[in-house]
Amino acid sequence: MAIGLAIAWALGGCEMKGFIFFPERPITLTPADVGLPFEDIYFTAADGVTLNGWWVPADGASTTLLWFHGNAGNLSDRVDQLRLMHKELKANIFMIDYREYGRSRGRVSEEGTYHDAEGALAHLRGRPDVEARRIVYYGQSLGAGVAVELARREAPAGLILEAPFLSVKEMAKIVMPLLPIGGFVSTKYDNLAKITEIRAPLLILHGDRDDIIPYEHGRRLFESANEPKRFYTITGAHHNDTYAVGGAAYFQAMREFLEMIKPF
Repeated sequence: MAIGLAIAWALGGCEMKGFIFFPERPITLTPADVGLPFEDIYFTAADGVTLNGWWVPADGASTTLLWFHGNAGNLSDRVDQLRLMHKELKANIFMIDYREYGRSRGRVSEEGTYHDAEGALAHLRGRPDVEARRIVYYGQSLGAGVAVELARREAPAGLILEAPFLSVKEMAKIVMPLLPIGGFVSTKYDNLAKITEIRAPLLILHGDRDDIIPYEHGRRLFESANEPKRFYTITGAHHNDTYAVGGAAYFQAMREFLEMIKPF
């Protein structure tokens, strides 16, 4: 399973987007199923594609987390983590499905995900219940690439990257070192090249047993990033169990980061 997913990452370009994006349409759970009040939001990407997202408010919160999830499934696969994030961080949360995921329209692509992120941010900035200077981007795995690009274009109050990767090309080198496919990869998500352009406060979290994206990717991104920055090792965590394995200390690292950042 882990090897197959890693190969899928590596083959993400070459016009074979089906090997990097794994969208699923059915929404099997919603926040209401775990007792969270939420708004089911439809909004438009920067290029006009209709997208779906969930707005989960927190009483008295001034900080809003804009959440970009990983490459498989859809929003409903993150409901358990959403419940815990909402409880532990006490921040508003807006999580979105990229185009072709869940109830979002369109066909997914790298540039398309960037348009999706811009549309999500525009929606938040237009809400009267959001303090625009307190929006923090949170990108998981593939979503780290989306969050990094958005941070280049529109500075956030803070940037949280969980299990981030250097680039699709670097993933290809690791998974298939004997096959020189890196030069043919059309899907880039070149986070290493972009991270030096970002000046917002940064938190990187990475499991030291990650079986999909090497822990060293997170470390190298951190080393290349500008201050202020923090790195948190999720001891014993693999790629998809970070919040479960990390437990209270994982959420504490996020809480401390959110409390540290100042509005831009």
